[in-house]
Amino acid sequence: MTRMDAFRNRVGGLAYGGDYNPEQWDPAVWREDVRLMREAGVNTVSLGVFAWASLEPEPGKYEFGWMDEIMDLLHENGISVNLATPTAAPPVWLTQLHPEVFPIMADGERFGFGNRLHYDPSSPIYREYAANITTKLAERYSFHPALAMWHISNEYGPTAYNEAASVNFRRWLRRKYGSLDALNEAWTTRFWSQVYTDWDQIEVPHIPRTWMNPTRRLDFKRFTSDALLECYLAERDIVRSFRDDIPVMTNFMRFFRHADYWKWAPEEDAVALDIYPNPADADSHVSAAFQYDLFRSLKGGQPWMLMEQAASAVSQWPLNVVKEPGRMRLGSLQALSRAADSVMFFQWRASRGGQERFHSAMLPHSGPDSRTFKEVVGLGRELKLLAPVAGTTSRSEIAILFDWDGWWGLEETAGLPRNDFGYADTVMRHYTPLWERHYPVDVVSYGSALDGYKVLVVPNAYLIHDEGVRRVTEFARDGGTVLMSFFSGVVDGSNRVRPDGYPGAFRELVGAKIDEYWPARPHEEFAIAFADGRRATSTWWREDLHLETGTALATYADGLLAGRAAVVENRYGAGRVVYVATLLEQAAFDTLVAETVAAASVRRRFEGVPAHVECSVRGDETHEYVFLLNHSGELSASVPVGGEGTDLLTGQPVAGEVELAPLGAAVIRLAHT
Repeated sequence: MTRMDAFRNRVGGLAYGGDYNPEQWDPAVWREDVRLMREAGVNTVSLGVFAWASLEPEPGKYEFGWMDEIMDLLHENGISVNLATPTAAPPVWLTQLHPEVFPIMADGERFGFGNRLHYDPSSPIYREYAANITTKLAERYSFHPALAMWHISNEYGPTAYNEAASVNFRRWLRRKYGSLDALNEAWTTRFWSQVYTDWDQIEVPHIPRTWMNPTRRLDFKRFTSDALLECYLAERDIVRSFRDDIPVMTNFMRFFRHADYWKWAPEEDAVALDIYPNPADADSHVSAAFQYDLFRSLKGGQPWMLMEQAASAVSQWPLNVVKEPGRMRLGSLQALSRAADSVMFFQWRASRGGQERFHSAMLPHSGPDSRTFKEVVGLGRELKLLAPVAGTTSRSEIAILFDWDGWWGLEETAGLPRNDFGYADTVMRHYTPLWERHYPVDVVSYGSALDGYKVLVVPNAYLIHDEGVRRVTEFARDGGTVLMSFFSGVVDGSNRVRPDGYPGAFRELVGAKIDEYWPARPHEEFAIAFADGRRATSTWWREDLHLETGTALATYADGLLAGRAAVVENRYGAGRVVYVATLLEQAAFDTLVAETVAAASVRRRFEGVPAHVECSVRGDETHEYVFLLNHSGELSASVPVGGEGTDLLTGQPVAGEVELAPLGAAVIRLAHT
C-alpha cells in the first residue's frame, strides 16, 4: 500500500476541507469551527501554513501549546491534519537579525518585510532556520494521531539575486558543466567577448541594461527552479527521517513559470494544485481543465490533490466577481472528473484582516446562514457519495507536450524573430479544440513514456534537447501522428541554433526546409488555400518553406510567399507528421486539429455533445465513472452515456441519455467494458 492509498483509506475516499488558521482567532472560536466543519462534511484541514511567528515568536523560543490543543480537538472530531511547515513566511525577528535573507530583486532593490515569500531560497541562514522549525514540528507531531499528511512550505516561488544566489548559482553551474571550457562553449561566450576565466566571475543575471546572454538567462531559470526544489527536499527529508509512512507534498500553482514541475513531481507522494479560475472569464474552466490534465500527468496518471480553490470570489484581481450559485460545485466536480482526489479551499474561515480579508471562504463573514456555506455543506454531502472514485484515474490516446525549458526559451531569453510569444496561450490554443470535442488528453514531457498514444501534439517546441528530438522522431517513425506548430526544433538545450538550416531538429521529420522566418507586421493577414478547396486566413507568423519529402495540405494564396506551403504533411516511417507554419485563424486551426486526430483513429466517445458540456471518464479495472458537467448557465443538454449505470449524485439508475439542467452535473458509474 502506498502512502497515498493509506491517506485515502484514512479520510474515507476524497479529502474535503481547506486551510485552517486558528492562530488568527480566539480559542473560543475553535470549537464552533470544528462543529461547523463536521456539519459541512470536512475531513481534512491544512494547518500551520503561515504560523511561523505563532510557533516560534522569538529565536529558539517555541510555543506549541495552541497547536497541541487544536491538533487534539481536530482528532477528537474525526478531522485529519495536513500539517504544514511554516517556512513560506519567515517572522520579522529573523529578517531583523539577518536582513540578508531578504531576496534582492532583479532591479537590485531589496524585498521588504510585510510582503509574501520574503526569503532568498539560496540563503544558508534561511535554510538553517527553516530546518530548525521543521525539525521541531516533526519531533512533536510526527506520531500525533491527527497527522495524515505533511505540507512542506507553501507555493514555492521567490527568485532572488543576492550574493548567496550567485554562490549557489556557481555551484549549480559547476555540477552542470564540470569545466569553464564547457560552460563557455554552451553559453557561446566568445560572442561580445563574454568569456569567463574564473568561476567567481559569474553572477546571477540582473535586469538587462541592453541585451544579455540568452543561455545565461536560461540557465538561471533552471537554477532557480532547482534552488527552490533543494529547499523542499531539505524539509521533506527532515520529516521523513522521523516517520516514513506519511505522504509528503507541497502545493503548486497554475501556469507557474518559475519551477519545472516535471522535476518536482517525482519527489512528492502526490502533486497538489492551487487554482483560482476567474468567474469573470467565460472560458476559465477550459484553462482549468488543462491544468487538471497536467497535474494528473505529472506523476504518470496518478490522482492528484486540489489543495486550494475559492468558495466564491477572490481578492487578487482588479474586479473580483462571485461564483454564481452552482459554479463552486461544478468547478469542484470538474477537478474530480480529471482525477483529483481532494476538494480543498483557501480557506476555512474568512480572515477579518490582512491582504485577503475579502477573499471568500468556506465559512464566510456572513456566517453559516450564508449561501456559500450552504453550498459547502451540500458539496460535502455529495463528496461522500463520490468516495468510490478515489484512487481511479483516466486514460488517453492523445498527448500534448508541455515543457518548462521550451517555455523559458521562448519567453525569457529574447533575441528571437519576434519576442511576444506566449507559450501558455499557444498550448491552450492546441488544447481547446480537443477539449471542446471531448477528447481525453494527457500532458507529457520529453521524459514521459509515449507508447500507447496515437497523437502527439507539439506546440512551439522552439528549444528542444537531443533526447526530446529522439523521442518525438521515434514516436512518428513507430506509427504515431505528430501535430507540430511553427518555430519548433530551432535551438538545442544550450539555446544555440541547430546546424543545417531550420527547422534544425525536425527538418527530416517535417519533410521541408525553412529558408527564413517571416514574422508578420501589425494587422497583416494572409490568404490560405487548402488542397481540398477550403479557404482561410492567417496572421502573426509565416515561414518560407521549401518542400523536400513533405506535401502541402495548404499554401499561401497571396503575398510574397504565394504558392509556398503553409501546412505540410509528411509520412515518416510508419507515422504521419502535420506541421503548421503559420498562425491559422482559430476555426481553420480547430478543424485541422480535429481532422488530424480523426485520421489517427482516436476514439471519440462523446461525439455530438455540445462544447459547453464537459465529458470526462476516470476508472479502474472494474468500473468507469463518467462525469458530465454543464458549464452553461442558460442551456440544458441531453448526453448519451453509452450504457446502463447509476448516477452517484442521485442514486438513480441511468440508461441511454442523461438530462443536464444549466450548471447541472451527473457522475455515472458503469461496469468497466
